Amino acid sequence: MASTGSTPAGDAPHTPAPTGTEQGAPEPDAGAERRESRPADPEQALAAIRWRLHPETLREEAPDPPALREIRDGLTTKLGSALDNRSRARLLSLRSVASRILGDLDDALADARLALTYAEATGELRRTALARARLAEVLRWRSEHAEADRLFAEANSPELPDRLRAVLHEHAGRSCYDQGRLTEACLHFERALDLRQGEDPELNARTTLALDAVAERAATGGFGPKPRSRETVLGGERHPVPTFDEEQELWGYADAEGELVIEHRYAEVQPFREGLAWVRRPEASRWALIDTTGAALIEANNGYRAVGSFSEGLSWVSMDGKGRWMAVDPTNIVKIPPGYEDVRPFRGGLAAVRQNGGWGAVDRTGQVVVPTRYHGLTTPLADGRYVDGFTEDGLAVVELAGRRGVVDRTGRVLVAPAYPTLVVHPVAFLVGDESGRWGALDRRGELLIDPVHPSRAAVVAEIDRLLADTSPVL
Repeated sequence: MASTGSTPAGDAPHTPAPTGTEQGAPEPDAGAERRESRPADPEQALAAIRWRLHPETLREEAPDPPALREIRDGLTTKLGSALDNRSRARLLSLRSVASRILGDLDDALADARLALTYAEATGELRRTALARARLAEVLRWRSEHAEADRLFAEANSPELPDRLRAVLHEHAGRSCYDQGRLTEACLHFERALDLRQGEDPELNARTTLALDAVAERAATGGFGPKPRSRETVLGGERHPVPTFDEEQELWGYADAEGELVIEHRYAEVQPFREGLAWVRRPEASRWALIDTTGAALIEANNGYRAVGSFSEGLSWVSMDGKGRWMAVDPTNIVKIPPGYEDVRPFRGGLAAVRQNGGWGAVDRTGQVVVPTRYHGLTTPLADGRYVDGFTEDGLAVVELAGRRGVVDRTGRVLVAPAYPTLVVHPVAFLVGDESGRWGALDRRGELLIDPVHPSRAAVVAEIDRLLADTSPVL
């Protein structure tokens, strides 16, 4: 008899199948043929699937459900021997993908939430972004769009590779499509295309299908509500914004509709951060701290001559405005004693500080994590931005005598300061030599691409060719 769709991959049928030329011969089982040819490793097998996208729901459809169930079983087997957070995060989130597409949404949700817990424990940006996106897609299929949209927004960091960011925008656009937010969906689809600049034929094809679906739905129901801001999607509180009265030459604060909520009475103000803002009255030489109602939390007579915005619950302040910076909390309790000549806001639990002429970093308790021995600690990113301190992945570029290297959030030196130019790429370190030639190191600091390229863009293009998993299954 001929093999059926339930025949395990690699098992031979008991009787050879009749040839296609025989009268009444059954059609060959295409699904079985695909299962026999797919990779043995379930992760590779899942990555090799070319999903069909339903033209109306914009949901993936399994071309061979029995094969997908076998892949899910294989992932379960691998999970049995996975002991570290990285492996468990990866395997659980991949199993959630398989369960979702098979329609087992409760199992998919349980796996995806647990995967995110493991991913966050690794502290790795890309791994956490993937786990968030896979959980978001499960929630989207469950019509829990508010949490799905928030997770897509949280996942899409500008520090990720452009290919992955494009896929995240694509999936966020599908969630907006489900809700009838068609203008917002189009913005996501367009952003996905912009990030890849037409260099991804599969993304182009999927986006074309999605835009066709948008056009068909818009023809009957319109394009829906106006697009939301990222802040709205994330669900954060909308704080008052500074507003200036030209007649009084004083500052106050207005709400999102432009209504004055805190009177014009300040000579200087800072924007609200974490629901707090530093303000200075015309008659005062020191800054006071207020909340979003205008109530003073730290009065000017207990305030400071120089202040920095709150970040992660702490603000750097200086009594004399010239140095000896210290960190205080919103109740004016000193958390890090004075002693720094210059400081940067906390980011990911760490802040860059300068002491005795050298830059280093401290944590939120004031513990020195990176010794203050460097001449600079500013991190250039591949997209042209600069970070004062550490990236979301916990990496910082340090400079010593004109040479640059990399330290991580534990203070470990990944790349010794040896390069005239060094830029943090989402998966590598781009390095330039004295002759202006560019190459790349991997995240362990080992040579990845020889410094033979004439420009940074040429190295980035070479990295793109080397990458195999920048557009993973979501």
